[in-house]
Amino acid sequence: MEETYTVKVGEATPAAGGKPSAGPVYRSIYSKDGLMKLPEDILSPWDFFSGAVKQYPKNKMLGQRKVSDGKAGDYVWLTYEEVYQKVIKIGSAIRSLGVKPGGHCGIYGSNCPEWVMAMQACNSQGICYVPLYDTLGANAVEFIMDHAEISIAFVQESKIQSVLSVVKKCRAHIKAIVSFGDVTSELKREAEQLGVSCFSWEEFSSMGKQNYELPKKQKDDICTIMYTSGTTGDPKGVIITNRALIAGVMTTEHLLKVTDKVVAEDDSYFSYLPLAHIFDQVIGNYCISKGASIGFWQADIRYLMEDVQMMKPTVFCGVPRVYDRIYTGINQKIQSGGMIAKSLFQYAYNYKLGNLRKGLKQDEASPFFDKIVFSKIKEGLGGRIRLLLSGAAPLPRHVEEFMRVTSCSVLVQGYGLTESCSGCFTSIANVFSMIGSVGPPVTTIEARLESIPEMGYDALSNVPRGEICLRGHTLFSGYYKRPDLTEEVFSDGWFHTGDIGEWQPDGTMKIIDRKKNIFKLSQGEYVAVEVWVYGNSFESFLVAVVVPEKQAIEDWAAQNNKTGNFAELCNDPKARMYIQDELNKTGKRLGLRGFEMLKAIHLETTPFSIEKDLVTPTFKLKRPQLLKYYKDCIDQLYKDAKVGNKQ
Repeated sequence: MEETYTVKVGEATPAAGGKPSAGPVYRSIYSKDGLMKLPEDILSPWDFFSGAVKQYPKNKMLGQRKVSDGKAGDYVWLTYEEVYQKVIKIGSAIRSLGVKPGGHCGIYGSNCPEWVMAMQACNSQGICYVPLYDTLGANAVEFIMDHAEISIAFVQESKIQSVLSVVKKCRAHIKAIVSFGDVTSELKREAEQLGVSCFSWEEFSSMGKQNYELPKKQKDDICTIMYTSGTTGDPKGVIITNRALIAGVMTTEHLLKVTDKVVAEDDSYFSYLPLAHIFDQVIGNYCISKGASIGFWQADIRYLMEDVQMMKPTVFCGVPRVYDRIYTGINQKIQSGGMIAKSLFQYAYNYKLGNLRKGLKQDEASPFFDKIVFSKIKEGLGGRIRLLLSGAAPLPRHVEEFMRVTSCSVLVQGYGLTESCSGCFTSIANVFSMIGSVGPPVTTIEARLESIPEMGYDALSNVPRGEICLRGHTLFSGYYKRPDLTEEVFSDGWFHTGDIGEWQPDGTMKIIDRKKNIFKLSQGEYVAVEVWVYGNSFESFLVAVVVPEKQAIEDWAAQNNKTGNFAELCNDPKARMYIQDELNKTGKRLGLRGFEMLKAIHLETTPFSIEKDLVTPTFKLKRPQLLKYYKDCIDQLYKDAKVGNKQ
C-alpha cells in the first residue's frame, strides 16, 4: 500500500454565498497532532547568528574569491567571530546616526559578505532591513526607498550612482549611503550636495565605537520587508516577521532531519540566488544556525560554474533554469562522446534509476556506477555536493530525474512564495515516488485547495485541483502600507497563493498552473502557460517565442545541408518549422490537445535576460514585459499563421 504523507484535519466546504467550494484541510504527517511549535529561546534571526558565534567562533562563515589584477583567485574567509566583531561595529554605527530599533535600512547589491553583515547588523539592533533591487522595473529602487522610508542604504560600489540619482525624491528619510567597499571623493561630494552622507565600509565601521545595549527582540517584530512585483503598478512590500523567518528556518531543519540530511558545521553553502529573495535568506540563516560556511559567487553568470568548482560546496540551491543548463551541458558532452562511453552511461543510468524506483536510497542505488561513471558529473559541481535544493518554479520531471540519478547527491524540490517565507511544500529526500511533485505541506502550515469553477478546476473531484490556500506560522503579516492588497489575498484566515495545485494520491502536491497566467481563446477553451506561449483572447490558436539551443539548430543545419551563422539559421522558415514540430510532438506525447499546440513560432537567438527586464532574478518569465518587448513579432506571427491556414 502506498504511503500517504498528509493527514486530513478539516472537512471540505461546499460552495455558498458566492464563495467557491474548498477541499479538505491537510497537514504533514509529521505535524498530525498540531503544527510544529517554534523554540521559545529563539526570538529573532539574530539568535541564530549570535548562538553560532558562541558555539563555532573559529569556523569559516563568509567567503569570497580574492581578485588580483582582474583575475579571481582562491576563496578568502572570515570566521564567525570575525564577522561578529564587524557586525557589532556596523550596528553601533547605524545607531549613532539616529536610527532606532524599528527603523528601516536598505541593502542593495549582489550577494557578498557585506550584504550579510549589513543584514546581521540590522538584526542585532532590531532594525528592519529592506532589500533593494532594480529588476522590478526602472523606478523600483526609488519607489522602495521612499515607500519603506529607508534611513541608511548599504550599497554595492557600482550601484551608488543609481541610488544618488533617486535621492532627491527620497530625502525625507535617507540619512546616509554606505558603500560595500570604497567610495570616490566625487561621489562623496555629489551626495553631500544632496544633503546625504556617503561613507566607505571601513569609514562607517569606524564610527561604531559606542556599545549600544542590544534591544530585546520579539517574535512579532518586523524582521524584513521584501518587495515583489505587483500584478499592476508598483512593487508590493511583503512584511516578514521574526516569527515567520524563524519558522522558515526550523521547517528546513525538520525537513532535512527526517532523512538524516541536516546541515552541519563542516558543510558549506554556495550563495548566488539573490539575497533580495526569501529563498536564499532562509537557506542562509539555516546554514548560519548550524555553524556552516557560506561562499559567494562573483556575480557574473559566465563564471558561475567556475566559482562552484573553486569553492567545492556541499549544499547547492538552484532554480529550474540553472539545473536545465547543467542537464543540457552534460547531455551534450555525453552525445559528443564515443559509442562505448554513451552505452556505458545509459546502462549505468538505467540501472541506478531502476534501483531508485525500487526504493533504494541515493547512496545505496549504485555505489559502483557512482564511482566510475557519475563521479565525473559530481566533480562538475565541485566534488563534495551532497544536497541539491530546487525552488522558485516547478522543476521539469526529466531534469529532476536526471539530477537525482547522476549528481551523487539527494535532490529536494520545494514550492513557496515570499509571502509564505520560502517553502510551504517540500519533497522528502530519498523518496523517489515524489518526483514531479513538490512534496507534502511543511510542518508549520496547513493547506487546502479552493475550486475555480470558471477554469474547470474542482477541489472536490476525484482528482482534486484548485487554488492552493495556506495558513500557519510561516506566513507573512500583510503588504506594507497596503491593507487593500492584504485583504485581497486573505479570506477566512486563508492566504490565496494564486497558484493552482493538484493533490497526488500519496498526499503530495503537484503545481500545475498559475491562476493569473491562464488565458481564454476565442472558442472558449482555457490554456495553461508552460513556457512563454502567447494566446490572444481574440484568436483561436497559440504562438510562441522560442530560444533554441544553438547546438540543436546547428545539428539540424548539418543534416539538411544548410549553411549560415546562428542568427541566419534561426531566420530560416524550415528551421522554425522543425523546432515548432519538435515542440508540438513533445506536447502530443505529454497529452496536450489540439488547441494547446503551436501554430507559429519566432526563433530568438538571445536568451531572455534580466538586463532586458524579461526574467526575474530567479529566472521566472515576466509575461507582461515579454509581450511588450515582442508585440510586433507576435502580431506578425498571427498574420503569417492566418495566411498559412488559408493556403
